[in-house]
Amino acid sequence: MSDQVVTDAVTRIAGAVRPERDEVLREMDDRADSEGFPTVGPDVGGWLTLLARAADAERVFEFGSGFGYSAYWFARALPADGDIVLTEIDEDELDAAREYFERGGIADRAQFEHGDAIDIVERYDGPFDVVLIDNEKQRYVEAFEAIRGKLRPGSLVLADNAVTAGIVDAEDLAALLSGEDVPEASAGTGGIAAYLTHVRDADGFETSLLPLGEGVAVTVCL
Repeated sequence: MSDQVVTDAVTRIAGAVRPERDEVLREMDDRADSEGFPTVGPDVGGWLTLLARAADAERVFEFGSGFGYSAYWFARALPADGDIVLTEIDEDELDAAREYFERGGIADRAQFEHGDAIDIVERYDGPFDVVLIDNEKQRYVEAFEAIRGKLRPGSLVLADNAVTAGIVDAEDLAALLSGEDVPEASAGTGGIAAYLTHVRDADGFETSLLPLGEGVAVTVCL
C-alpha cells in the first residue's frame, strides 16, 4: 500500500477526466510550478468547477485567493451575471488575479477585495452558494462562523488543505481526529483538526472529504 496521500495513479486518472484548462489556466499553473506557489492544482480545480455547477452557483466567496487560481475555476461555472468575491492580503497577488480574469474575459463577474477576508465578508449580505476557505489554517473555524449565517440550504463550504500542506501533517491530523494527544502537532495541523471537528459537529451541516490534491473538506448546508 502506498504511503502517499494521493497516489500517482489517482492523480493521472483525475487529470485524464477533469475539464480542460484554457490558456490562462495553463499559464497560472506554470507560474505556480515555477514559483512554488501553493494552489489547489488543476485536478481539484476541475472539481471546483463541477461543484459550482452542481450547486447552480451564482455567488461565490473566497477566504484567501492568492493570484486567483481557484477563483478562475469557479468563475468559469458562473452565469454571465454571476459574482465571485476574491479576497487577498497581498495586493500584488490581487492585481495579478485581476489581470488573469481580464485576459480570460471573466473580470465582469469578479470583485477583487484587498484585506483580511474575515473582515471583508462582514460587508456582504448572503446568501452565497459556494464558499472556499483557504486562509490561515488556525482561522478556518473563524471563517466558517463568519460565513455561516450567509448560506442557504444547498450551499457548499469547501476547505482546502483538509489532509495535508506544508504546515499540515496528515498522520498527526488523523491522530488528532481520532482523539489522540499529539503535543508535537503544528499549529496548522491543529487548526485543520479543529475545523474538521467543528463542521462535523455543526447542526444543519454534513461534511465529507474529497481526497485529491491536498484534500478538500466539502460541507453542505442542509
